[in-house]
Amino acid sequence: MAGDVRPRAHRHAEVEVNLVVRGTASYLLGERRYELAQGTLTWLFPRQDHVLVDESGDHELWWAVFRSPLVARIATTREARPLLEEDPVGQFSRRLDSARVVRLGALFREVHDAESLDDVLFNAGLQYLLILAWRSFLDSDDVVEGTDLHPAVETVARLLRADPSAGDLASLARAASLSPSHLSRLFKAQTGVSISRFRNQQRLQRFQLLYGHGRRTTALAAALEAGFGSYAQLHRVFRELTGRSPSALRTAAADDDLGLPTAHPPNAWSAPRGE
Repeated sequence: MAGDVRPRAHRHAEVEVNLVVRGTASYLLGERRYELAQGTLTWLFPRQDHVLVDESGDHELWWAVFRSPLVARIATTREARPLLEEDPVGQFSRRLDSARVVRLGALFREVHDAESLDDVLFNAGLQYLLILAWRSFLDSDDVVEGTDLHPAVETVARLLRADPSAGDLASLARAASLSPSHLSRLFKAQTGVSISRFRNQQRLQRFQLLYGHGRRTTALAAALEAGFGSYAQLHRVFRELTGRSPSALRTAAADDDLGLPTAHPPNAWSAPRGE
């Protein structure tokens, strides 16, 4: 899965870890928002819906997901028990010191490089990555505190994550029991992005997943299915959010960072081989 782009809003059966190596971003995690700066390590669990918003142009992170058999083998101590839970209580985002960030980032890179070279080394590296990332998290006291989202903002974000075309501003405001103007101001203040930009981020992510670098369908068909009204609208939004045209997807290498709101340095691993 190296180089794949994550769904913008998703949950999955695996434990996920993120390490911000450059820039800033915010996570919407359930009913809270977390500010993620360089050096932030974040753990995400199976029952937690999460979505990245308000990313800086230079934002990059490493990320990996681990299936339950691997986690069960590693999480055998009391301190590691949260890794076995689907939605543990507590704050699971902390800032690491620079030495830890460099060491952990180097390990991400080494394991990624081993993925296509040596299954045994890759599997062992994944296990060590999980252990070191968890230990690095426990060793840090710099907890990233989340900010509660207004229920109306959480409602609208949930609706747009499920369906980016879910109604105009007036209908979203009715669903949130607020006036359109109040909802617009509140959403921007709490998420860092406007409702229209958030909606377009969801559409753009769906487009990239559907289009698959041109291997699965045509750009127009993917654009329409993702919720864009036309290819012209896709082209405008794509250029606005990435600085490129959609044609860049056709020639991008598998591990190329296109600068999409959800495109990150190379790397997702769902499990050791054979799991």
